[in-house]
Amino acid sequence: MFEAQHKKWFYYSKTQRRGLVIFDCIFLLLQGVFFYNHYRFNNSSSVTQLLELNESEISLYEKRMDSLALLAQKRSDTIYPFNPNFISDYKGFTLGTSVDEIDRLHAFRALNKYVNSAKGFQQLTKVFDEWLAKYSRYFKFPDWVDNPKRYTKSQGYPVIKEKDIVPSCINSATVDDLQKIRGIGPYYAEKIIKDREKYGGYVHMDQLKFVYGLKDEVLEQLYLHYKVFSPPQVIQMNVNKASINELKTLPYLNYYIAREIVKYRSMNEDILNKEQLKQIENFPLDKIDIISLYLDFTN
Repeated sequence: MFEAQHKKWFYYSKTQRRGLVIFDCIFLLLQGVFFYNHYRFNNSSSVTQLLELNESEISLYEKRMDSLALLAQKRSDTIYPFNPNFISDYKGFTLGTSVDEIDRLHAFRALNKYVNSAKGFQQLTKVFDEWLAKYSRYFKFPDWVDNPKRYTKSQGYPVIKEKDIVPSCINSATVDDLQKIRGIGPYYAEKIIKDREKYGGYVHMDQLKFVYGLKDEVLEQLYLHYKVFSPPQVIQMNVNKASINELKTLPYLNYYIAREIVKYRSMNEDILNKEQLKQIENFPLDKIDIISLYLDFTN
């Protein structure tokens, strides 16, 4: 067969054979140009559509991000009602109070006493009139303070004077005991017990502040009816010698905070007191008093 085809090829003259070769080359060249342009056109169109689609999605994404940013900013600027008796160091810092003003409040609270009015808060802490005018509208006192007439024996709410309350140890309170506090049902009673067991017992009543969901008026009643009479035996950890893995095991600390403690310690002198902990980046200032109870500051 090949021999037959070979003979046919030589049947044509030399000029004819050259013309056939040139024709085949031109045909192949035109086919190549056609497929190249077709591919480039389709590919360019696809890329353009893809870019247009991505630009549309990016624009929509940016609008959503801007909306979320505005919402986050609005939330960060929002001040929710709070009981001024429970202002922590951190909250006091965010509200612009001085260390002395907060210390006066904490010393008063250590005596198991409460302020029940904005004026009384100012007389105790010595905050400026401008500060009181700005934040007192957010003060939220227990309902029995704002509406004393509702809490009478005739309406089924016996009034118990503070001097008549005999506090019990919070570390021995049962689920049934805790439910005797107004505002605590089975859910929160179990939650308090589990939180207490997590730390092997409470070392300070302020740990109840970090049980999520407990209202200020409930905390106030817990403070009245319970104290830490039998704290758990705590072996304090040396903050100047402990490793990151050791520090992260302490209550309210994690790996990242423990790392910052070690970093601060390596770049500065030994940590001598809890006040220096405030200089550590991302340290939970609202829990500093409790965390310091688990630490030994000797060098």
